[in-house]
Amino acid sequence: MNEITIHSGETFERVFLNEPNIDLRIVQEADSRVKIHVLNMPFDKSINRYTDMSKQSCFQETKNNITVSQQGTGCSTEIYGLAYLRGDDHVETETHVFHRVGGGESKQLFKFVLADRAQGAFYGELQIAKDAQQTRTEQVNRNLLLSREAQMRTRPQLEIYADDVQASHGATTGQLDESALFYMQQRGISREVAYRMLVAAFLKDVLEKVPDDEQREHLMDTIDRVVE
Repeated sequence: MNEITIHSGETFERVFLNEPNIDLRIVQEADSRVKIHVLNMPFDKSINRYTDMSKQSCFQETKNNITVSQQGTGCSTEIYGLAYLRGDDHVETETHVFHRVGGGESKQLFKFVLADRAQGAFYGELQIAKDAQQTRTEQVNRNLLLSREAQMRTRPQLEIYADDVQASHGATTGQLDESALFYMQQRGISREVAYRMLVAAFLKDVLEKVPDDEQREHLMDTIDRVVE
């Protein structure tokens, strides 16, 4: 496990793109910022403009583990994840966020889209210690199943030992909205195009968090092209 200390006032930001088996531990000191993006998605070689995006579905079986511990006041933690899985892909992601002291905030947003026989899992542990008053947290996991064979397991876990906090968490797993497909078809959009538009739209709010403008534009363009 790689352990990194983010010192007071520093910022750590990284995009993990199709990196297998991430194992990361971060300790935050006061007023530090952490922003992590975990992206598992296929690529169309014909539009690949980045040398570090040349991996094609290399995440067929991947387990990610990210632990962040806020040890100082005024910390900010953001963790975003996206997995668009096809075939026999299997991605499992665990996050562990610990608020040891008060005055910090954290946000987690993870989205999975699973087609064919793909399998996904999200396990999120969020803990607010007794002395971590005035903490604000949010943890969300949304999943979309595109076939009957696809499987998703989700287990958000929220432990709160302080009484002056704002905390929320939730998880949903469902299928594509048939009423939305019908609505779009009624307005002249083919079912195939409407299907692709809805899946891409489901994922884009995660991609919009990527900081680099050119990289973000490329990733969003890629989603539009690879959705089947």
